[in-house]
Amino acid sequence: MDETESIRRHMLETGQPAGDLAQQDPWFQKRWTTEELRAEFEVIGFMAPFVAVRRKADGKKGSMEFVHSPRVYFNFMEDNP
Repeated sequence: MDETESIRRHMLETGQPAGDLAQQDPWFQKRWTTEELRAEFEVIGFMAPFVAVRRKADGKKGSMEFVHSPRVYFNFMEDNP
């Protein structure tokens, strides 16, 4: 078991990713469909409700949250070097 499993499981059980998405202001915070995500990022791995990515434009790694239905990716957070 990885050290984040209980936290991630709690987030999924309480619907936190959907709540986080609802709190986003779509005018100021980017959201991606699966196709848009693939165009801008290389997916490194999934651990619901997170996805690890590498931005194609500059090679920067980061993570974002996602919800399943409809599939939306959001809250890109660049990793600290």
